[in-house]
Amino acid sequence: MAEPKKLLRSLAGEVQAVPPIWMMRQAGRYLPEYRATREQAGDFLSLCYTPDLAAEVTLQPIRRFGFDAAILFADILLIPDALGADLWFVTGEGPRLSTTTTPEDFGKLKHADAIHDHLAPVYETLRILRRELPDDTALIGFAGAPWTVATYMIAGRGTPDQGPAHALKAENRQLFNALIGRLTNATIEYLSAQIDAGAEVVKLFDSWAGSLKGADFDNYALEPARQIIAALKARHPGVPVIAFPREAGDKYIGFAKASGADCVALDNSVSAEWAAENVQVDGCVQGNLAPGHMVTGGQDLVDEVRRIRSAFSGGAHIFNLGHGITPDADPDNVSLMIETLRETAR
Repeated sequence: MAEPKKLLRSLAGEVQAVPPIWMMRQAGRYLPEYRATREQAGDFLSLCYTPDLAAEVTLQPIRRFGFDAAILFADILLIPDALGADLWFVTGEGPRLSTTTTPEDFGKLKHADAIHDHLAPVYETLRILRRELPDDTALIGFAGAPWTVATYMIAGRGTPDQGPAHALKAENRQLFNALIGRLTNATIEYLSAQIDAGAEVVKLFDSWAGSLKGADFDNYALEPARQIIAALKARHPGVPVIAFPREAGDKYIGFAKASGADCVALDNSVSAEWAAENVQVDGCVQGNLAPGHMVTGGQDLVDEVRRIRSAFSGGAHIFNLGHGITPDADPDNVSLMIETLRETAR
């Protein structure tokens, strides 16, 4: 029997001398081969919904860098697209959606179990990847968390402070709760189908969790995550879940136990030393090198990789960035990061 994959070993709680490594947005614009494939697809959504091309860009960083995991190439806004919201991308500016701010808007959305035909190309991408990935490379599926996806659906775009979503939450809590509930159920359906198609791990990205404070964090970041993870564990026992409540700060403490997550991903606004003392005590953590080091490189990058690896060496750890790699990153710095992390293994 083959040895379990490095990523799965860390997610099961094993402390490894050299932790597994992958990188958020590892398939992306910093790679020339990605840009060429994106041009071939014509536009971003076409790339997401064309399985052969989506699988190709997922595989590109595996071929180039030998990461321990590949993450499905898709977008967190495919769920609202599948629910019936209008979605398009403006070059250089990002996503745009038809807004969901009234009961009439909400009434036009499909039910959670009606998303699968629209998302069938995503599931086919996963099936291709399970066939083509190296045997020792884990396959990660993902979705955006309900709060984060809701912020885009309510505003019709990304916003710096998620103000429109906070306003709707204050002005029409019933509608806001209904939207969060629909997204929670759709996310369960989506991630469950991803697992059926071949994902060995799934990750829940709550990119804007940090803008929720106090009880709102518990109600709209923690509780949906708990519901999603519980449902997935009931349907798919043994499939691990990574949760990423970005910029949760002190709310990272206890998040794994309260949500049921097998691993908590950490942004780089908290130190590895603090996280080892306060978060890793509950199990596996992922993170948390600042993405800017992928741009600047040099000895600072080497020192930070060594510091983070040392800080988390007492427990289960997956090495990653604190957020996604940026388009201006230098691929040579990615290679340097990996070489530094694995240097004592040679």
